[in-house]
Amino acid sequence: MGFIAVSDDQESQRIGRRDIVVSWRGTVAPSEWYEDLQRKLMPVGDGEVKVEYGFHHIYKSKGEFTRYNKTSASEQVMQELKRLVNLYRSKGEEVSLTITGHSLGGALALLNAHEAAVSIPDLPINVISFGAPRVGNVAFRDELHHLGVKTLRVVVKQDFVPRMPGVVLNESLKIFEELTGELDWIYTHVGAELRLCLNSSPYLKHGFNPAGFHHLETYLHLIDGYKSSKSTFRQNANRDIALVNKACGMLREELRIPECWYQFEHKGLVRNSHGRWVKPRRDLEDIPHNEESMPCFA
Repeated sequence: MGFIAVSDDQESQRIGRRDIVVSWRGTVAPSEWYEDLQRKLMPVGDGEVKVEYGFHHIYKSKGEFTRYNKTSASEQVMQELKRLVNLYRSKGEEVSLTITGHSLGGALALLNAHEAAVSIPDLPINVISFGAPRVGNVAFRDELHHLGVKTLRVVVKQDFVPRMPGVVLNESLKIFEELTGELDWIYTHVGAELRLCLNSSPYLKHGFNPAGFHHLETYLHLIDGYKSSKSTFRQNANRDIALVNKACGMLREELRIPECWYQFEHKGLVRNSHGRWVKPRRDLEDIPHNEESMPCFA
């Protein structure tokens, strides 16, 4: 689901603190797409704070009969975060936390930030998300603000995912609160927004490609060329434009970059001692199985 990194001594000295970074990946498995589309708000803790059921389930769920998630993503990440914070604070260092993620990962980043802010006192927390959907209601947004969590949402104007869930039932309905009262059942985004537009890049197609609009490489390309909302695409951008088509087909045809060009070397095959191309042997730990259903051999 992600990884945790820590700034080295040189970077920590430059920024004046030890920064812990948590990075969450986006949606991969079909079951995750199902959870993404649940569209049900559920309470978290006391008060009116509510978050989307599917995101919360992915973050908190665990299975008794699997060796991979007997503990939830929440338990795993928080155990390591608390260990790292205590470790560096015991050395007299200032510590901060930066959480990032794309798509579903952006939603998990907010849930992680909320839990970390509640569980670890006086920890500066920043969230930077890319193409993230809405996660919770107005009370969830306000609580993150009161907890001191700072959030930057990077969105592409043409991307549909940041408009979900709550395509209709979202923060725009707050204008009717004088008539309806406090609306704790609508979805709302959190933090500041950096809005990018596909039309700003001279390299991207302008056709209809929802998957390409949402792809992380499209986001990184647009960020690399961004100067300001009033400026044109940065001509001295450094990121290789071929990366845009790594797993999609967003580049203009005249650039002659193949679509979805990335693959593992030799499509993952390796040459064995007999000179034949075969699938590499997998470590036993990497082979999924249900522990109760595994046969026992004498």
